Amino acid sequence: MATKIPEAQNRMFKNAFVCKDCNTKVKASPLKIINKKVKCRKCKGFAFRPIKKK
Repeated sequence: MATKIPEAQNRMFKNAFVCKDCNTKVKASPLKIINKKVKCRKCKGFAFRPIKKK
């Protein structure tokens, strides 16, 4: 199995969230996501989840 490159993992998953309604990816700080200060560009929703690492 290939080794995971830490720089690539950070670029793909750090501060990255997915809208629960329309599955759009958004990069923002976790504190802003928790405080509902980030709005989805596509559906204008406030519900986000972290990206699932495969």
